[in-house]
Amino acid sequence: MRSAPTLEEESRPLLHCERSVSVGSASSAGSVTLQSESSSSSSTARPSWFSPRMISDAVIGLSDGLTVPFALTAGLSSLGNSKIVVTGGIAELVSGAISMGLGGYLGAKSESDCYKSQLEKERLTLQNARSVSEECVVESLAEYGFAESTLAAILGDLEKNPEEMLNFVMKFGRGMEEPPIGREFISAATIGIAYFLGGFVPLFPYFFVKSVNLGLILSSVIMVVTLFVFGVAKTIFTGSTGKVQVVWGGLQMIITGAIAAASAYAIVRFIDTA
Repeated sequence: MRSAPTLEEESRPLLHCERSVSVGSASSAGSVTLQSESSSSSSTARPSWFSPRMISDAVIGLSDGLTVPFALTAGLSSLGNSKIVVTGGIAELVSGAISMGLGGYLGAKSESDCYKSQLEKERLTLQNARSVSEECVVESLAEYGFAESTLAAILGDLEKNPEEMLNFVMKFGRGMEEPPIGREFISAATIGIAYFLGGFVPLFPYFFVKSVNLGLILSSVIMVVTLFVFGVAKTIFTGSTGKVQVVWGGLQMIITGAIAAASAYAIVRFIDTA
């Protein structure tokens, strides 16, 4: 029977005293686990042109692009001049795309700066208070129910490469992953282009008709279909596959666009006649 730990043993860092407990099988398991996690980390760290984050940015840009310019063109159409609608619509598309793109850039840049700042803090902690980083590793793996010998083996492998331990603490301990290189530029371009393309849809009919009322009717019909399809696609993308949820997702987009367009039309009409 193992004797109770002495005061000296209790004062040692938690993981230093467990390092010698690992056995052959546990070391193998720990090495395999670490290699798997390293492989997974490196694979997820590779930038992807069609990553979920990029699709999310496209959804953000399209969502605003389909509603805001539609409301603007509907409002301007109340003035009865299709040239004003086209001119104002194009001006809004350009300025809106630039504004949305800058917002995406600043958001991604802030995320990258936050990661770098936290990385430096964890690096200093690893250098000056190694036991704190070790405890973070143990706490991160505790929920998986690993045996103490397995934890010791994993920790032993991590301590052979301080950078790997640092990456492990950042990913599993702090829940932060390094953004891909150039992420801020990709985000800005994705949101800006998506906004411009989405906003061009309600403006498109006004290029081919002289009657502003006919342009508004065609634009509204096109937007009802477009908003419904976009709402359905967005609902499916988020994981909801039920027919009622999918249809409701499309109807929500139509209702949102209709409220925005009707409000803009009424306000501009009121101002023009006041």
